[in-house]
Amino acid sequence: MTAKLRLARYLGPLSPVFGFFLVSLVFLSLTRLGFVVWKWDRVAAVQGLWKVLGAGVRMDVMLLSIAVALPTLISLLLPPNDKIRRIWHPIQSMWLTAYAALIVFMELATPSFVDQFGVRPNRLFFEYLNHPQEVFSTLWASYKIALILATTLMALTIWAVWNMSGRLGRASQPWTARRTFFAGPLILIILFLGARSSFDHRPANMSTVAFCGDPLVNTLSVSSTYSLGYAVYGLHGESDLDEYGKMANDEVIRRVRKGMGLPESAFTNPNIPTLHRQVPKHKRERPLNLVIILEESLGAEYVQSLGGLPLTPELEKLSRKGLWFSRLYATGDRSIRGVEAVVTGFPPTPARSIFKLHLSQHGFFSLASLLKREGYATQFIYGGDSEFDNMKGFCLGNGFDRMIDEKDFGEHVFRGTWGFSDEDIFNRTHQELLAHGDKPFFTMVFTISNHPPFEFPDGRIDLHGKPKNTLHNAVRYADHALGKFFEQARKAPYWDRTVFLVVADHEDRVPGDELVPVKYFHIPALIIGPDIEPGLYDKVASQIDLPPTLLSIMGIKSNHPMQGQDLLQTPENYPGRAIMQFNNSQAYMVGDQVVIHTPNRPAIQYVFRNDKLEPTQEQPELIRDALAQALWPIIAYREKQYRLDEGRSTSKQTEGAFQN
Repeated sequence: MTAKLRLARYLGPLSPVFGFFLVSLVFLSLTRLGFVVWKWDRVAAVQGLWKVLGAGVRMDVMLLSIAVALPTLISLLLPPNDKIRRIWHPIQSMWLTAYAALIVFMELATPSFVDQFGVRPNRLFFEYLNHPQEVFSTLWASYKIALILATTLMALTIWAVWNMSGRLGRASQPWTARRTFFAGPLILIILFLGARSSFDHRPANMSTVAFCGDPLVNTLSVSSTYSLGYAVYGLHGESDLDEYGKMANDEVIRRVRKGMGLPESAFTNPNIPTLHRQVPKHKRERPLNLVIILEESLGAEYVQSLGGLPLTPELEKLSRKGLWFSRLYATGDRSIRGVEAVVTGFPPTPARSIFKLHLSQHGFFSLASLLKREGYATQFIYGGDSEFDNMKGFCLGNGFDRMIDEKDFGEHVFRGTWGFSDEDIFNRTHQELLAHGDKPFFTMVFTISNHPPFEFPDGRIDLHGKPKNTLHNAVRYADHALGKFFEQARKAPYWDRTVFLVVADHEDRVPGDELVPVKYFHIPALIIGPDIEPGLYDKVASQIDLPPTLLSIMGIKSNHPMQGQDLLQTPENYPGRAIMQFNNSQAYMVGDQVVIHTPNRPAIQYVFRNDKLEPTQEQPELIRDALAQALWPIIAYREKQYRLDEGRSTSKQTEGAFQN
């Protein structure tokens, strides 16, 4: 009799579970060691080797205890009946094989996710699975060999675990009633303790094993299966109001209002705490039209005048003809955060974007809902699938009249994995703007070409190195398409009545060893139009400041709940501020001071100097202000306090402007 079979007889009905537990624990430890070697410079920088490996075993035991709890309980409770056990063994093998396949799949998927997002798979991984065709096409274009190897390893895993658990199950013998009576409860208690991994009032979690300021190193302590499961579990409450700290609602509102720099008399409705009257800097007989162009993944590192590579000559030319923002920061590291910020002016939260949350699908404030009241036609133009990230559902429920996406494109220049090229998007935009004639309009345009796998038409640009389908070449092509559009727009009849915003949604990747890598939230933004005086805004600014600033330029007098600043009317001593969400950490930046909140841990204050965060002396009031800013959007969403009032916001002057 082999040692394996002798062990199976000794362990009795628990031998398949024990085999799965042991092999999985070894596998997860080895892959973690591999990740540590891969990212050794960052692990060594925080002296994290033994912390990562030790905490990793703890968290793996926690995951595996949960995985084997049900088959262990059933195996202990089954009567010693051969027929029943023959039925149970394949069911147990399916359970263990499925878990093993999930664990292996998640570890294999981790390197590419880390490359893109800087941490182990989290909620974003789960959300991307809602779009398997686009995701698989992107992966196939970029990682063919890795996909083939991963598929082969997955097949081997399923075969090996199925056979191992089946053999151990068939070789096992049921325990006597005496052994089951004494050993069974002890084993279940051990599994319970393993699954909690804590004697505190709450089980261990991601925060338990976080020990440094590097988000990637912190997540190395857990498996990717656990990190994904933890993220999905967190969706049930959308966002815990207390995870950053506690503050009375009255104090939250008071501090947020103070940060808006407005007198109390400006706030017009106590039931909508940030609703206020905005008087524009520009007084116009007829307010301007608005076009927002949201550029996919265009970080400052690709814009020479912002300290980056010389990949955007067309944008650089345009920057000298409008209001250029040299220190503007994105609110997040995903496209939907950028859309959320410029369409609604809503600050980021650790929860999913409000585009996906059920309470915000109707009656939530947006520029479109405000401008629609003012008589504007409102439309969103996107070259891909507008159902991605629920853009279509949110926009049509909150003020947009039309959603033009890939289903509406006919004759075209080029179509890639994620949709139509930027040239096609801008050609369609030009046609739509012409079709409005003399009627007022707000058009939101979201580009797509600068997205992996970086596909675009041939013969348009001088390549910035080979192969063709690279990030740098995609940036150059997107810039080419943007310049070509503005050449058309300047000659069009709508040019003299329209203000344009060009802004990135986010940096293409957010690497770094900081809780919030502020440097990689830096993005370009430009406001340009017929009477926009060329200039440079060099104070800190946020994407959420852009909508109020646009309303001021357009000449729109309105009541709205946006807490962003009208950057045309800030006092000289205003230092500027930005809010950035990275995974579950939020940064509040005022001038060069940055406060970062992470769940269930004290806030930390830094100074942002030379593109790095350096710990500095804490300012209690600033930390309290940062906490209020982090809590307010959660409160506003839950209490439905981010909306227009029921009356019209149009001034008499604006109301008559379009009655020609």
